[in-house]
Amino acid sequence: MKLLYPLIASALITIVPFLLTFEKGQDIVRGLFGYEEFCLLMLFALVKSKIRVSSLTSLRAFCKNVKRSILMLLLVAIAAAMVFVAWLDVQNLLAIKGWATGWYGALPFVTCGLAMAMMWKVKPFSASAISFILFVALIAHLFAYNHYAAQPLAQFPVVDYMSRTVPKPVARDSLPESFKAKYFTTDSATITRGFIDSTKTNVLVLVESWGIPLDTNRFAKQLQIFDGVATQVGVHHRMYSRTRTAEREDLIFQVARDSAGRRDTVFLPQVLRAQGVKTQFIYGGDSLVQMRNKYIRNVGFDEAFYGARADHESAALLDSLLIVQDTASRFIAWTTLDTKFPLQGFKDPYRIDVAAVDSAYTERLTGTLQLVANLAKKHPDVRFIVQGDHNPILSPLKFQEKFYKRWVPFVVLN
Repeated sequence: MKLLYPLIASALITIVPFLLTFEKGQDIVRGLFGYEEFCLLMLFALVKSKIRVSSLTSLRAFCKNVKRSILMLLLVAIAAAMVFVAWLDVQNLLAIKGWATGWYGALPFVTCGLAMAMMWKVKPFSASAISFILFVALIAHLFAYNHYAAQPLAQFPVVDYMSRTVPKPVARDSLPESFKAKYFTTDSATITRGFIDSTKTNVLVLVESWGIPLDTNRFAKQLQIFDGVATQVGVHHRMYSRTRTAEREDLIFQVARDSAGRRDTVFLPQVLRAQGVKTQFIYGGDSLVQMRNKYIRNVGFDEAFYGARADHESAALLDSLLIVQDTASRFIAWTTLDTKFPLQGFKDPYRIDVAAVDSAYTERLTGTLQLVANLAKKHPDVRFIVQGDHNPILSPLKFQEKFYKRWVPFVVLN
């Protein structure tokens, strides 16, 4: 039965301001009791009982007086915290309506005073029992809220106040309508299949860590590199932010189930190879990185080239493959390397200058995109499909926040 006292007292602190600010027709979801006040009231009763016990023992002993003084200060601190939480709760209510504080500022002192008076002679719970009760109350609130969100059990004034007042981060999960109006946008993770030109040699360039920047002017400058050779510009969504996943998901031709119900994926290079197209893969790093030595050939590539130390070396290799004159058309996929994080020279996570990272990333990305644009101009009879593998997810957090999540650009050249 003694559990009812802190419940009723916390409900008093929570419901009275709500009723006094209630207007006809309003629809505000409100908890039945304040969770933080409920906790503070039980702590108030526990500390109060310790003070009463210590006062009945030897008050003349110095250590007892020190202990009692500390407990008194703690009791005052709990009472002040309770008033503060109640004041935040009132501010949350008034902010919804746009009202000034006015006389409503006195409500926390009145309601908390009455609540503490109710708890003055209540027998306390032990510290372990309080922890258990708070845990059960939180679980009960979450369970009930999932089934009937219109009437939550508990109110969390501090959480609500912080949610209302802290700076809101830029929404990075979805693109704004102004961006979609300017660039072709699709949720599809597979782009290459739709832009393959069967009459030409086709090159897929997967640019490492090329994402969509929040700064549209920055994105526009990147696209200017392809002026004169770009035939389609757009953005598409990635299911996962991993390079090895991007290398495969964008090359999916068909996903089916076999007679046993097992998933069977057919990749575009497999289909092209069956049609007599020569399929080749280029990556500047080691074949063991992300186990490319195991899955690249299974995707359907006849040949794989590894070991180039920088993108300009891979570009030179690609150029030599495109110069070769033979009767077979080609499909070549190239995953770039220069903008892979951590960037060379920025591998110490405790000494990273975000501005310097931004500058180095911009310089290296521009260099890689320029290499691709130069190849497209040199080989106008070759279709290039250029896209990002993911946004810079392994970069410093402050730099990651400059990009939309899971969205990457694509550009079709020639």
